[in-house]
Amino acid sequence: MNLNISGHHIDMTEALHNYVASKMERVERHFDHVIDAEVVLEVEKVRHKAEVTMQVRGATLHAESTKEDMYAAIDCMVDKLDRQTLKHKEKEKDHHNRQARHVNLDAG
Repeated sequence: MNLNISGHHIDMTEALHNYVASKMERVERHFDHVIDAEVVLEVEKVRHKAEVTMQVRGATLHAESTKEDMYAAIDCMVDKLDRQTLKHKEKEKDHHNRQARHVNLDAG
């Protein structure tokens, strides 16, 4: 997975970068067809916002969270993304296991 982490109005410390990377590993563990993920961390006065756009096979998933603490925002964002990933995985699994219906088209 290509992971791109950037920040707006925030100093990207090594600890913050490692925290996001470790949390995103959990998502990748549940769904191994992740192509690319872009995480943007943003601070506006007392609001800390974390958002991610992740490209997976067959879809683009997006999650964001706003909290008073950056680490809480990251945790909430990853939880939302994890739920979306599991839902996408189930849809993909159901789609591949679905068998074609056999319809008898006798005209007469």
